[in-house]
Amino acid sequence: MAETYDLIIAGTGAGGGTLAHALAGSGMRILLLERGDYLPQEAQNWSPPAIFKEKRYKPREVWYGADGKPFQPGVHYFVGGNTKVYGAALPRLRRQDFGAVEHEGGTSPAWPVTYEDLEPYYRRAEVIYGVHGAAGEDPTEPPRSGPFPFPAVPHEPAIEDLGGRLRRQGLHPFHLPMGVDLRSGGRCLRCKTCDGFPCQVLAKGDADVCCVRPALAAAQRDGPGLTLWVRTTARRLLTGPSGKRVTGIEVERDGEVQVVSADRYVVSCGAVNSALLLLRSANEAHPNGLANGSGLVGRNYMVHNNTALMAIAPMHKNPTVFQKTMAVNDFYFKGPDFAYPMGNVQMLGKLQAGMLTAAKAFVPRPILKGMADRSVDWWVMSEDLPDAGNRVALAGDGRVVVHWRPNNPVAHGKLIDAARRMMKEAGYPVVLVERMGIDTNSHQCGTARFGVDPAQSVLDPTCRTHEVDNLYIVDSSFFPSSAAMNPALTIAAQALRVADHLAAAA
Repeated sequence: MAETYDLIIAGTGAGGGTLAHALAGSGMRILLLERGDYLPQEAQNWSPPAIFKEKRYKPREVWYGADGKPFQPGVHYFVGGNTKVYGAALPRLRRQDFGAVEHEGGTSPAWPVTYEDLEPYYRRAEVIYGVHGAAGEDPTEPPRSGPFPFPAVPHEPAIEDLGGRLRRQGLHPFHLPMGVDLRSGGRCLRCKTCDGFPCQVLAKGDADVCCVRPALAAAQRDGPGLTLWVRTTARRLLTGPSGKRVTGIEVERDGEVQVVSADRYVVSCGAVNSALLLLRSANEAHPNGLANGSGLVGRNYMVHNNTALMAIAPMHKNPTVFQKTMAVNDFYFKGPDFAYPMGNVQMLGKLQAGMLTAAKAFVPRPILKGMADRSVDWWVMSEDLPDAGNRVALAGDGRVVVHWRPNNPVAHGKLIDAARRMMKEAGYPVVLVERMGIDTNSHQCGTARFGVDPAQSVLDPTCRTHEVDNLYIVDSSFFPSSAAMNPALTIAAQALRVADHLAAAA
């Protein structure tokens, strides 16, 4: 007879990895599934051509837009999920983000939990992921029950100087909360290959290093409790005739299809793939997809409105190596001449010529290198509002189709203009911007929103599906709104909250 577990978790990223870490000592027998393998530590981890031109660590899969055009999605299938290559920025959402917020382009809905509900879990997640930050600098920051676990990552001289120039404009630049191992004796080398790269020395605060590996080590030391299957893809969830409980999960492991069973199941495959798993699991009791009586599975897909901004001072080189240390939230809730929220501006990891060459193949490399050597680089991010028409779906032939049309564009345009003015006043006369498209989906969220009304949500406030008693979704799928901050810490905090619920109900 096949082995049965207390809990099966599909996915090892910020949701599933954090959940496994939190429950590893609970006494439950947990099976953790990952469709990929461990990301190898190799020289190519830090190679811009390998990452941005060859796309070495992206899967060889194609998704399609509603117009039928193919694109390669910004997802990564490894132990740790997308956190293996994320920029390690780990801010909390603002307190106001949990309530209904009026935007120029529409309303951002309220969450079924408050910031106060999540605050103690934010604090725990910051400890697990080794977050470095400085409280009291950001005028929009929510109240904290304690300090950051570690002091802020220091600015390098050119960025410290820029911070002074921004403060003279009346702005409030602050140290961006970062999950990197800069403890005494820590692994971080403060290199320029962090944002968008895997870390060759495992110094990034990712779900693999901070959660999965410690949890497996504890299980090996203390006895059976957590088992990891890599190269294992979740294909379908199976239910009994009533459809009220999942009875097994069909997986493909190293090419072999099998069914494994548990008392409870957690799907943590990422907002797109979690929704697709539920849609592929349609049966007689759930003809439109598992737990999809509301019709909302896959809908309200959000990815933020994102623009890369490159500010260049032609006569001055920027010698900064680790650049991603500063952010500006002065435009988060409203602008100087705009009554609505605009969003967040945060530094990118230092752009390099090899990264630009991948995007600008027809521009001579010496020109790109000259630009990169003299630039300060920013990520400009505005809220993407939920829209039921923005959704992920399965075509009849099994293709993944993403229906996404950016919304809230006026606010994003205002934020780009504000960031451009900010940098020109700071002494950077040349400012180049490039808006991101459908394939920049690292902040995907919203495809199985949580709430109290089963007609208006897929999950309850503990991330359990309204219609299937033993099925949970713990990744960014649960977000009712995207806010305008990086989602990883909020995913991890909610995973810890769900872990307390699961442990109490065991």
